[in-house]
Amino acid sequence: MQRRIFVVIALVTLVTFIGSSLAQSETSSPTPAPSKTSLPPPSSTPVTESDEAQATDDVAATIPALSPLPRSYTQEDLAVLVGNVQLPNGLLWYENDLYAVCSGDWTLYRVQSETGATITFVFGIRDAHMIALEETDAGFDLWVPDFDTDQIFIVDQAQNAPTMLAEDLLDGPWGIALLEDNSALVTNARGNTLVHVTSEGQTRIIAEGFRSPTGIVIDGETVYVANNGSARRAIEWFSTEELPLADEEADPATDIPQPLVSGLQNVSNLFLAADGYLYFTYALGTRGVVGRVDPVACQDGGCSNDQVEIVLFTELQAPLAGLTISDDMRLFVHTIYRPEIYWVQLYE
Repeated sequence: MQRRIFVVIALVTLVTFIGSSLAQSETSSPTPAPSKTSLPPPSSTPVTESDEAQATDDVAATIPALSPLPRSYTQEDLAVLVGNVQLPNGLLWYENDLYAVCSGDWTLYRVQSETGATITFVFGIRDAHMIALEETDAGFDLWVPDFDTDQIFIVDQAQNAPTMLAEDLLDGPWGIALLEDNSALVTNARGNTLVHVTSEGQTRIIAEGFRSPTGIVIDGETVYVANNGSARRAIEWFSTEELPLADEEADPATDIPQPLVSGLQNVSNLFLAADGYLYFTYALGTRGVVGRVDPVACQDGGCSNDQVEIVLFTELQAPLAGLTISDDMRLFVHTIYRPEIYWVQLYE
């Protein structure tokens, strides 16, 4: 009997000792929880700047060249970029930032195109429908046609006050595109003319006979112009060689535009994207629409409205304004009457 009691006491003592040892071990050396996601082994090769550049090139290489979209996009596909611009008008995408002119407070803003973070870039631009960018040794200059004041302003990257470059012969300057010599072609929406503006501010009407010309794009020696006031002449094209750029005494060119797209109502903005298509905003009734064509294919006799590929059909009131497309094919647009900037990722 005494022997059994002794054995029981010995077992209890042993169990108590083991439990105490385990508790102490767990307190002093906790075991990490297992990872929910298995991690890849560390790379033995460091990432270099050349690797990052190659990655950027790889992304650019994935952009389809003149390939059809998987589908047309609608209002439901649009996301809102929440910035802080009251009445944006005119958009330009550059290095992942949007530059937008606010017609409400006469300010040019810079908006981060992914987060919407907004800063005041410069004050003093009243209204602009289009912005052109010239890369310089110091960074870049923005060429901004002020539709309200009939002037062209230059805004540098240092955010100095806008410099008035030109005002003579400007009558409702809407669209602007830069030539290779860093001069510009500007459409006069009220004057129905095309004006050549040099980097020194000299102006000259070099073409006339348009119908409320708005958006303009230059691709090499080819110029595309939107006629907001004529559905029959919705988008036209011509060569820079047909313009009297070198002859200062020559009369303005007339009857040089050739049809590119006809049958579209109130075409406003044009944009030549990285995929090779010419994108444009126009109206179907009161709704704003973005369409596109292969501009080279349409040069041969012109394309009709039923040959236009509808990219985006919105419920926004026309006219859509500020059309711009990033290098990775994010399309940004807004209506002229509202603060929201909308965007959609193309080819998804």
